[in-house]
Amino acid sequence: MIGLTAAVALAEDGHRVRVLSRDAAGGTTSAVAGGLCWPYRIRPYEQAVRWAVRSFHVLAGLARNPEETGARMVTGTMAQAPATAGRPEGTDDGLASWYDAVPGLRPARPDELPEGCASGWRARTPLVDMPTHLHYLEGRLAAAGGDVERYEVTSLEAAGRAADVVVNCSGLGARDLVPDPDVHPVQGQLVIVANPGIEEWSVTAAPGATETTYALPQPYGLVLGGTAQEHAWSREPDPAVAEAIVARCARHFPELARARILAHRVGLRPARSAVRLVAERLPGGARCVHNYGHGGAGVTVAWGCADEVVHLVREALDAGWGGTGPGRLAAPRCPWRAGVSGPPRERSRAPAPGPARPR
Repeated sequence: MIGLTAAVALAEDGHRVRVLSRDAAGGTTSAVAGGLCWPYRIRPYEQAVRWAVRSFHVLAGLARNPEETGARMVTGTMAQAPATAGRPEGTDDGLASWYDAVPGLRPARPDELPEGCASGWRARTPLVDMPTHLHYLEGRLAAAGGDVERYEVTSLEAAGRAADVVVNCSGLGARDLVPDPDVHPVQGQLVIVANPGIEEWSVTAAPGATETTYALPQPYGLVLGGTAQEHAWSREPDPAVAEAIVARCARHFPELARARILAHRVGLRPARSAVRLVAERLPGGARCVHNYGHGGAGVTVAWGCADEVVHLVREALDAGWGGTGPGRLAAPRCPWRAGVSGPPRERSRAPAPGPARPR
C-alpha cells in the first residue's frame, strides 16, 4: 500500500516511475490488512494524524466507486477496552486532532458500546477491501505510465545508479536493506468467517495491548481480529490464537460462535519507534527518500505520506544533489523500492502538500 500509493502519486505528478518488488502485491502485508482507516500503532502522532486526515479524504472520494477501488464508507464503533475506559473527551491517546477532523465523529452512547466498555466513538470511515484496492492501484500506476517489476533489491546504492531518485518503501525489509535495526515486526493474526449479517465495523482496543477485538465486514467475509505481538516473525496461523479471536468476537456478537471459518491470515506490521520519511544522500551519491516504519497504519496514512514523498522528490531533483542515473525513479516496496526518473514531464513547480482535500 505504502509503495504503490507513493508510486501512483509520483507518476501522476509527471515522473517516470519503476517499482521494484520481490513479492507480488497479493503476497505483501497490505493484502492481509483489515483495511480500516484509523490511526493505530504509529508514531509520531502529530504527523500521523495529518497524514491520516489526508488519506481519509482520498479514500472517501474513492469510495464513490467501491467495486473498482475497494474503498467503502462504513459506520462503526471504536470502543475503549475496559482497562483504559474513560470519557472520550478525556482520552489522552494523542488523537485529539483526528477526532476533530473526522466528519460526524461523536462519542458513542452507552447502548452503542460493547458490554464492559464505558466509552468510545461512533464514526463513518473508509473501510478498504485490500486485494481489490491493490489491484486498483496497480492499474492506476500503469495508466500514469509507471510499471512494476518483480525484482529483489539488495542494495539501495546499486539501485541509485539506475535512477535519479530511489524511494525506499521496503517496509519490514528496511531492517536489512538500509540497514535499520529499529524496524521490527508486530505480528497480527486474524480469522475470516462467513458474515452472518453484521454491517458495521466494531473495534475494542487498548493502547499497546497485544490483543484487540474487532469485526470488519468485507465483501469476501467478516474479518475478525486480532493480535499485536512485538518481534514475532512467524507467518503461520496459531490455531489456539484463532480460537481465542473468535471467542472474543463472539462475546460481542454471539452469532459468530457458529460462523463458518473461511480463512486464517497472519501479517507482519513493519513497526518502528517513529515513521522514517526523510530524504538523504546515499554513500554513492544517489538521492534516496525513505518512507517506511508505518506499523499498523499503512492503509490509514498512505496517501498523506505519498504527498510528502512527492514534495521530497521535487526538492531533491530541483536541488540537483547526487544521482548518476538517467532520470528515472526507482521505488522498492515491502520489500519494494520505487525509482524516479528525471524531472517530471511538463511539471510546474508546486508548494508542499497543503491541508487534506478530496481527490
